Amino acid sequence: MSLLPRPLLLAACLGLFALTACSTAPKHRLMGNPENPYPLETPPKVGEIVHLATGVKVSAEEMLDIAGDSRVVYVGETHDNPASHRLELLALKGMERRHPGQTALGMEMFTRSQQPILDRWVAGELDEKSFVKTSKWYDNWRMDFDYYRDLLLFCRDQHIPVVGLNADKSLVQAVRSKPLAELTPEEKAQLPEFDMNDPYQRGMTESMFQGHTHGKMAVEAFLRAQTLWDETMAESAVRFLKSPAGKGRHLVVIAGGNHINYGFGIPRRVFRRLPTSYTLIGGSEISISEGKVPEYMDVTIPDFPMRPYDFLAFISYEQLQKQILLGVAYEPEPNGKGLKVQTVVPDSNASRADIKASDILTAMDGEPLTDGYDLSFGIKKKNPGDHGTIELLRDGKPMKVDVEYRGAGGAPATGAAPAAGAPPAASETHPKEKP
Repeated sequence: MSLLPRPLLLAACLGLFALTACSTAPKHRLMGNPENPYPLETPPKVGEIVHLATGVKVSAEEMLDIAGDSRVVYVGETHDNPASHRLELLALKGMERRHPGQTALGMEMFTRSQQPILDRWVAGELDEKSFVKTSKWYDNWRMDFDYYRDLLLFCRDQHIPVVGLNADKSLVQAVRSKPLAELTPEEKAQLPEFDMNDPYQRGMTESMFQGHTHGKMAVEAFLRAQTLWDETMAESAVRFLKSPAGKGRHLVVIAGGNHINYGFGIPRRVFRRLPTSYTLIGGSEISISEGKVPEYMDVTIPDFPMRPYDFLAFISYEQLQKQILLGVAYEPEPNGKGLKVQTVVPDSNASRADIKASDILTAMDGEPLTDGYDLSFGIKKKNPGDHGTIELLRDGKPMKVDVEYRGAGGAPATGAAPAAGAPPAASETHPKEKP
């Protein structure tokens, strides 16, 4: 009960209202960093994981227990870092343990049109070599398959559905090259629900073009493409989760970090279509392994008013295990008749086996060499000290040579044209690319 008589109480309240209305609104001071509200007190170490909302370090098991409660777990990757892909596999295995037989993997690396091939892979109808060639992996993604090999083998062995999330290249090219209003009716029919008005995605896109001379048209073109990727992947994920095949399943989505971090790429667009629980997991590369050459974009990313991930794992920026190389550059012969050697690296495995320029390599260990991936696949199975046979034509005459595989076999030569379905450069290594 008030100690003032009612009339005096009313007068006091009105006086306080008048004083408040006439006063200047107090200034708000931002405390801390919204992206990292509880900074670590000591420098992080490789292998540590922090829950960004609280600044508390957690074990991998604790992270997976929490993430396992979510319907969707997003893992943002660095495409050319093996440690990043181990984090993805860790998340997928954790989800499968938590929900046996009720897990699926959504991948940026595959398009919707590749779904029948993915289904055949999971069903065990394709071996690794056939899968890579049938899916045209190196035409569509152009990253070394070895980065994703363990993840895809786990899905096949455990019969975990793999969902192709991305848009086909032809549609991406159309959206990049002209405004949406100028697309053909057939192209417009392929578009997902399209929201170009996210301010954070625009800020990210414009930052990527800072210091470049592409101009406003190029920024808008890239923003359209980025939005198409994110909207298509979100739509594909939701289609699966709402389908009979996805009913009751928990989905792990892997994509480049810029499609996932801060949540305004794929995650927000999935939630718009299907409000459901989700967790964001990412990696922060705090060390660089010996021999790894990092690629940096000369851009300044805006400070966003949200955390980039729920859980941040501190990892090393690594390179793939060094591969044995034959030591040649080549061009494919017409009609899959073999690989014509353009150059041979001095002191390489090829030169020690007396393989010469202009030789046509026709078979390796009894397996025909119809394109570049046949050679690459065969070489990848070799260990130092192994021997093998290569069949070739020299001046039209068939020959067999014995090859002893030592170390890396010398740096691959360059300059040859790529073969269909082969690595982008027709040598035995796959170039690094960070889409």
